[in-house]
Amino acid sequence: MTRPRPVLSVEDLSIRFRMRDGAYVQAVSGARFDLAAGECLALVGESGCGKSVLASALLGLLPGNAETAGSAFTGDLDLLAADERTLARTVRGRRVGLVPQSPAAHLTPVRTVRSQLEETVRELTGVRRGPGLRAAAEEAAAGRAAFPIGHLDRHPHELSGGLAQRAATALALVGDAPLLLADEPTTGLDRDLVERTVDELRRHIGAERALLLITHDLAAAERIADRVAVMYASRIVELADAADFFGNPGPRHPYARGLLDALPEREFTPIPGMPPELGALPAGCAFAARCDRATGICGTRPALADGVACHHPATVPLEAPRA
Repeated sequence: MTRPRPVLSVEDLSIRFRMRDGAYVQAVSGARFDLAAGECLALVGESGCGKSVLASALLGLLPGNAETAGSAFTGDLDLLAADERTLARTVRGRRVGLVPQSPAAHLTPVRTVRSQLEETVRELTGVRRGPGLRAAAEEAAAGRAAFPIGHLDRHPHELSGGLAQRAATALALVGDAPLLLADEPTTGLDRDLVERTVDELRRHIGAERALLLITHDLAAAERIADRVAVMYASRIVELADAADFFGNPGPRHPYARGLLDALPEREFTPIPGMPPELGALPAGCAFAARCDRATGICGTRPALADGVACHHPATVPLEAPRA
């Protein structure tokens, strides 16, 4: 079956930061993936692997010492090559809607949710004032993000974590952006709220919209993702259908297997060792020092081929979760 045209196409995306001493920190190395309308791709991995840096690059929000290479197309626009004027006027909110990691920090604390929604509606839709503006803001809140209208005149600090997340989601949806980017949207939420938050995000995927979910929460990814991209030490090391990744045959990269094995409902076995520093990445496989499959060939960097970047990918099905 032919997949729809990608909403986002990332090709050989690399990001590094130049430090004051002239050294470089390699945050993302040669990332490549496509994301089609109607699809959720979960980008997973431990904290510090480069996931959120990749998200910042798509929105043009990298700091001044960042250097990028490769491309990230949405339609005919390369997000990495776009200038700030283009990003501000045609990308943020219009082509890419951001659901942030910390909605409380994302929302302006001294203004009500209603005033922030109305400002966003004015900016992105052209509805300027009067009953039409009020109705559009209320529809964005209640109709799109299930945010109760009775809470619109509250300030962010008066909202629960779940309502603050819904308010941030409503803001992200106003411009009908074809790409919804959720960067660690469940951080700090209890499990019930995590499930409700990701279910709400999944509801907004459709014929003209895709979701890129950046998370370290594998349970959240399993719940809503169609595909999974696993990132380790700046590199995507596995790209797989979610059903295969979380079910049978399971992950093929040893690191990805280790992530699942560390879950309480599985073997609850942590991965030994620590990831390498991004400022001193090895020339070969970055996971080799922690891997019980490593051999001499792992001193050379494996390419992402057939969905896995590993010289010794797993072939035995992963043991199912315990009941």
